Amino acid sequence: MSSSLRKISQRQGADGAQADYRDMVWLLGQPHLRDYLSFCESKVIGGEALNPRMLADEWRTANDFYYDLETTEAGIADTIECRPFDRRLARLASALEANDWFRNSFDNLPYSFELVELDKLVVSQLQIERGHLQTAAAQLGQRPAPANLFRFCLPVERELPPVRITRLASNRYQFASPSSDLREHDPLLLGGTEIAHLKLPGPAAALFGISVGFGSNFLSGIRSGSRVLLQNGYHRAYALRSAGITHAWCVVERVTRKDELRLTATDEVSADPEFYFAAKRPPILRDYFDPRIAKQLKAKRMDCIVEVEIKVRSSIATTV
Repeated sequence: MSSSLRKISQRQGADGAQADYRDMVWLLGQPHLRDYLSFCESKVIGGEALNPRMLADEWRTANDFYYDLETTEAGIADTIECRPFDRRLARLASALEANDWFRNSFDNLPYSFELVELDKLVVSQLQIERGHLQTAAAQLGQRPAPANLFRFCLPVERELPPVRITRLASNRYQFASPSSDLREHDPLLLGGTEIAHLKLPGPAAALFGISVGFGSNFLSGIRSGSRVLLQNGYHRAYALRSAGITHAWCVVERVTRKDELRLTATDEVSADPEFYFAAKRPPILRDYFDPRIAKQLKAKRMDCIVEVEIKVRSSIATTV
């Protein structure tokens, strides 16, 4: 069984016109300029008409501004406020830790639940889509009840994005979703009582399959030294900060060496950890709200696609 094909494709209306758009925020001045130019040309509405030299100029201006911040805000990421766990939320935390999604996501490194200062979280993701979470976060109010804030940041139950399933061939299926979080999960081998209740076409010794769905989407971070890098939950963090909320509940994993970092961080962070954890002034969450750095864009509506192909080989082999 193969699920190697995962891509982003543009969704258009039946007449070929653009159906709608996404409100995006892009952090300028951060590597890589080529990525920004390519995004504007291929994914921004009207991007093919934009002047690449003008885009490079605004990126360069933001890059110069970051250089100034290395002096005026040197070490700001090291001053992040992280408040300890509120024991009144112990029941919610226990339910979260019992959740399969949580256990699968945080099964190898030490972690803690902390109320982190949003503005000073180090960020590695250069673009964020402003979406439905904005409304949900605003409904919490600027001083939400601790339990409500905990559930928003670390949701055990949540409404999943829509997924369209298309059979492309007898052994090939396509899964498409407007969420860029669509992904294939690790393959599973089931047998015995696990498949006894299924209506199968004949007696079965086992069932091998792969599930297609989404990530756990818990707001989580990685601590190295005195800094915390936002690892997951970017849209939740952005929505909370947009609503005027300054601190959020976060699962913070602790790493002390590069081998540990590779277990949990993205490839980009693992490839250059010094930039995020040692630079004088790395990009931080509040930069998304600074018009000198962040640019508002209207991007084409895209679908994330996962294709799964099933291949079975049968043969006769001698036994020893």
